[in-house]
Amino acid sequence: MKQVTLTVEGMSCNHCVNSVEGALKNAGASGTVDLASGTVSIEYDDSKVSLEALKEAIEDQGYDVVS
Repeated sequence: MKQVTLTVEGMSCNHCVNSVEGALKNAGASGTVDLASGTVSIEYDDSKVSLEALKEAIEDQGYDVVS
């Protein structure tokens, strides 16, 4: 399992948290959003899903992945 923390812009409420965490779960990863820091900590199996696919899943929810 790999772990990565991404900076995501546009998250401001619990709906945002649920949207991002749900999108990551649907993509095959687990994620935890920290609204205060604007980050998402993700744990995933890189043999099953790529980091790019996870970033795209977040962006498809309307948020901008900065790093």
